[in-house]
Amino acid sequence: MNDFDLVRKNLFRRKLRAILMIVSILVAFMIFGVLAGFYRAFNAGEDRAAADRMMVVNKINFTQPLPIAYYNRVRAVEGVRQVTHANWFGGYYQDPKNIIISLAIEPASYFDIYRSEVDLAPEALQAFVRDRGSAVIGESLAAKHGWKVGDRVPLQSNIFSQKSGGHTWDFTIAGIVKGKAEHVDTNFLLFQYNYFDETRSFGKDTIGWLILQTTAPENNDRVAKTIDAMFANSSAETSTDTEKAFGKAFAAQFGNIALIVTLVVGAAFVTILMIVGNTMALSIRERTREIGVLKTLGFSGPRILGMVLGESILLALLGGLPGLAAAALIAIALRNSLANVAPAFSVSSEIVLQGIGLMLALGLITGLIPAVNAMRLKIAAALGRG
Repeated sequence: MNDFDLVRKNLFRRKLRAILMIVSILVAFMIFGVLAGFYRAFNAGEDRAAADRMMVVNKINFTQPLPIAYYNRVRAVEGVRQVTHANWFGGYYQDPKNIIISLAIEPASYFDIYRSEVDLAPEALQAFVRDRGSAVIGESLAAKHGWKVGDRVPLQSNIFSQKSGGHTWDFTIAGIVKGKAEHVDTNFLLFQYNYFDETRSFGKDTIGWLILQTTAPENNDRVAKTIDAMFANSSAETSTDTEKAFGKAFAAQFGNIALIVTLVVGAAFVTILMIVGNTMALSIRERTREIGVLKTLGFSGPRILGMVLGESILLALLGGLPGLAAAALIAIALRNSLANVAPAFSVSSEIVLQGIGLMLALGLITGLIPAVNAMRLKIAAALGRG
């Protein structure tokens, strides 16, 4: 019988207690995996934001519109390579709960700015430009609903209405937009701003925000100051910042996700740490005489230390690894329902590695004090205890 066999047998000496500890650790790491995966997916836009892309929004709030006249004025600013604009549509398909990320855009300039991330076949882009009542959709959205080129899609808005009084716009799908990398979200629908502006009942000649690409990232600060100074003291003052900063501001409207994740995971781990640490100390105390016998048989102090630490680490791994596996299954099950909020929701290999690191830390922290006490235990004192 080797040391690992002794560690395993000691761990499961009291099977019910060991199983309860494993289940507790499993739940903690399941929570960690789900929340870490959600947080990573929720902030994916910040990670892929281009350094030379900037957003121009209304200074009051990014939900307030800007005049379309700003488009040509911003395009003339020195240091700006390309400008496009977008307007949030607030679209849904059939049911208000079935939200579709939908934007009214200017096709040519929009796909020029995002050419490094998405790909639309030239013939599809030409068809999109020719037909003002058409739309292009991302491949994730197409797969979700089974839509294909040529299909008619009725999209309703929870914000806008048509001049006729209706809330439904019918679009013909002109093409499927593909992401050039795995992390690129393609769960969206894009349609022409001109068609939208002509048919809506209010807000004519306004846009939601401007997206611009500078000639170089080092020009960002100068360009931002120039644009904001240009519209200072106007009826619609602007705030210009990087795309990454805009992504953070957009995410902030949902609350401080990082703080929520930290508090929930932290509370779970502190609770598990106290439970497992106390249980390990009790378990070692129950085996005091056996440790004395092992030392009598020639087991050294460092060897005893390693066995006790191995027991606590094995306990953490037996609970933590299934916990991460359960989190991965939950992420797969919830991926479609969370596609609009966290489109890339998954338990990545990076999260798994972080989880394993936490398991090792949990095992070391909870087992260190009992292991040191066991190592220092004198044979006479150990054998003398009842």
